[in-house]
Parts: sequence; C-alpha cells; structure tokens
Amino acid sequence: MAFKKVWCALALGFLLPFSCAHTDFFTSIGHMTDLINTEKDLVVSLKDYIKAEESKLEQIKKWAEKLDQLTATATKDPEGFLGHPVNAFKLMKRLNTEWGELESLVLKDMSDGFISNMTIQRQFFPNDEDQTGAAKALLRLQDTYNLDTDTLSRGNLPGVKHKSFLTAEDCFELGKIAYTEADYYHTELWMEQALKQLDEGEVSSADKVYILDYLSYAVYQQGDLGKAMALTRRLLELDPEHQRANGNMKYFEYIMAKEKEANKSSTDSEEQQEKETEVKKKDYLPERRKYEMLCRGEGLKMTPRRQKRLFCRYYDGNRNPRYILGPVKQEDEWDKPRIVRFLDIISDEEIETVKELAKPRVANYGVGGQYEPHFDFARKDEPDAFKELGTGNRIATWLFYMSDVSAGGATVFPEVGASVWPRKGTAVFWYNLFPSGEGDYSTRHAACPVLVGNKWVSNKWLHERGQEFRRPCTLSELE
Repeated sequence: MAFKKVWCALALGFLLPFSCAHTDFFTSIGHMTDLINTEKDLVVSLKDYIKAEESKLEQIKKWAEKLDQLTATATKDPEGFLGHPVNAFKLMKRLNTEWGELESLVLKDMSDGFISNMTIQRQFFPNDEDQTGAAKALLRLQDTYNLDTDTLSRGNLPGVKHKSFLTAEDCFELGKIAYTEADYYHTELWMEQALKQLDEGEVSSADKVYILDYLSYAVYQQGDLGKAMALTRRLLELDPEHQRANGNMKYFEYIMAKEKEANKSSTDSEEQQEKETEVKKKDYLPERRKYEMLCRGEGLKMTPRRQKRLFCRYYDGNRNPRYILGPVKQEDEWDKPRIVRFLDIISDEEIETVKELAKPRVANYGVGGQYEPHFDFARKDEPDAFKELGTGNRIATWLFYMSDVSAGGATVFPEVGASVWPRKGTAVFWYNLFPSGEGDYSTRHAACPVLVGNKWVSNKWLHERGQEFRRPCTLSELE
C-alpha cells in the first residue's frame, strides 16, 4: 500500500506527531523515570552520609566515655594519680596529641561525598518553571475532571496504585501559584483547603495568617466582598497588628458603603438585562466546555436509535488472503464520522518496539498534558502543509492505543459529542477527508489529559498519493 508512514509515541500524557499541544510542563517519560532514579541515588548517598556521621559520633562517644571514666578517677586523688609516672606521661600525651586528633575528627566534614553527588545531580533537577507547570497541570486536571479540592488533596482518585496526599503546605503552594497567575478562582479553592486541613489539626509549617491574607484578597477579586471582610476579620483575630489586613478592612468597608448606595439607584431594566445575558450564557456551550464534559464521559450524543446501528464484526480486508485466514475483529465506535476500532491489532512485542524507538526522540506532556482540539487534515488556507512530503493531504488516521489507562485519557470529538477510550492493543480509524478530497470538519478531535496512569499511543496517517484507485474521488463535496 502506497502511503506515508508516520509513527509517533508519547507516554504519561499521550503521543503526538509534532508539537501542536498546549501545555506548561514538558517532561519526557524517560526523563521522569531518570528523576526517580536520581532521587533514589540521592537517598542512598544521604544514608551513606548519615552512616558516616553516626560512625564519627560513635568514635567521639567512645572517646568521651573513656575520658569520663579516667578523669573521674583522676580528680578524686590528683596527686596520687599523677604519682604514677605512666599516668603523668599519658596526661601530657592526651593533651598534646590526642585532644588535637579529636578536634580534627570533630571538624572533619563527612558531607563531602553527599554534597558532591548533589552538585552533579542538581543539573538534572526540575526548576521553578517545571514546578509551576506541574502545579498548573494539577489545576487543569481538577477542572477537566470536575474534582473537588478535598478529593484531590486526599488522593482519592479512581484506579490509583500508589495513593498520595497533599499537605496543607502543598495546598498553600498550589494556591500561591494560582495567585501569581491571577487565577483567583483556584487561589480561593486551594487556600480554603489549606485552611481546612489546618483547622482539622494538621501539623504544618503553613501559617494561617498568610493563608487568610491570600484567601481574603482572592475572594475580593471575585466580587464576594462580604466573605472577604469575614476572612479579614478572622486574620485580624490572629494578628491584630497586621498592617495590610487593617488597610484592607478599611477599604472593604468603604467599598461596601458605596455598593449599598449604588444598589439603591439600580433599575428594573438593568436587572432584566442581566437575566437575559445569563440565559444567553447558558444557551452557549463553547468547545472547551464540550471537550471537558466528553473527557468526563458526559455530553455524549449517541441516541439509542443510532446505537442500534453500531455493530462488531470480523473483517477480512476485502478478501485479503492473510485476513481470510485470520480476520480482524472490528467494533463500530461512532457513525458520523465513522470511527471503527480494530481489536488485537498490535502485539505487546510491537508496542515495546515502538516505545523504545520513541523514547529518545519524542517529547512527553507530563502530568495533566493535553492535546487541544485540532484537525489531522490540512485546511484550504494551508495549501503547503504537506508540500515537502509530496504525499498530499491526510486522508485517514490510525490511532494505536499501546496502554490501558486507569482514569482519563480519552480521545474526544467535540463537534459530534463522541468519546473513544484507550484499550491496549487496539486501534481506531477514521477518514479525515470525504472522497471528494474536502475536509470532514466533524473529525476535529482532542486528547484528554490522563488523570491516573500512563498513556502510550501512536499515529499512522494515510495520505492522498497512492490511494487514487483505492478511494476514488466523487463529484459531490460532501461524499
């Protein structure tokens, strides 16, 4: 079959052909694995340092115990003790030589090996930008999968093997990062979670005063003046001299007074206009919201009547000799556009081969990584998209799923309300172009972030050149 073969693979987020995704945190699966091994190596190095310090202290302790016993005897009868010439010699020797050796032992730095290892490994450490990206990824997962802060903080996620939780200090850090991005919505959520965990008795270095300071301002920025004032009062109960809180309280009281005055002059027509605007907002469902709903398995548009038209079958590739002997299992995933899943289409050995080939070359979108809604085909305003390849436009897409995913990671089609979930060893296929060569805009799709687990997928695109007789053109643009 004459087609341009393109393989791409990613893990922990998903696999991408080129860098077309929106993400803040770029880390390859290999790099993240290396970081785990680096941390393990540092722990071993730290334990070696602790052993060295313990050995040093043990030597000092034994010397102190010996001298304690000796000086206790000597001080009871100093003249009698020194009457023995050996004792007199040993006293001179200890003070002139041995105490100096002990001083050298005490001053000996046992941390050289550990510090040297840290210095070497530090060049591979994530930086502030990476940490911020990881935090923003958690917030993105929270929004996409509609998770409340307590669920995320307690680590109560579906399908987790290694449960982990966020401390009050972690929650405070997430809130601060959201604050620096002027994301007051998430600032409020995570500062409240930090405060909640402290109120429940968690021992932490996080300070309630600092939390309330951030929280009250974030709430004010979202227009809840009454709550902002209540939080500021709580802050002042803890720290009555807090300069900013006292200034904010006066300002909030001033704004509150002005709002009361303004409310008196509000008209019924303004209230009606606000209601009409709200109705319009409810009727309008932007692509982003459709995408997030589909990622959660909500908003699917497959009616029972259409569902009955979807089948599973054995496919022989139009009497291909190979597939007559071993037909391929097919399942219909969607009708328009037609999306078909092929089962047991790629073996574990083939999967491992593709992963090994992909690890050195392709990027990974890490925790919370996602591939925004896009088309696989070139539009009319992109006539030179595949000019260098000389293959023409992308007729169809094969998407191989090379891992199961515990939670999240669906491929979604917002225009038609379809969600396709990863199943290891399967592949889904759809046409990007109508037989006429016109693009099928209903194939606009996106990759949802992985909530729990790892996701490996690979792409293979079939281009126009070489397919002229396998899929002849039609005269109608929509056929």
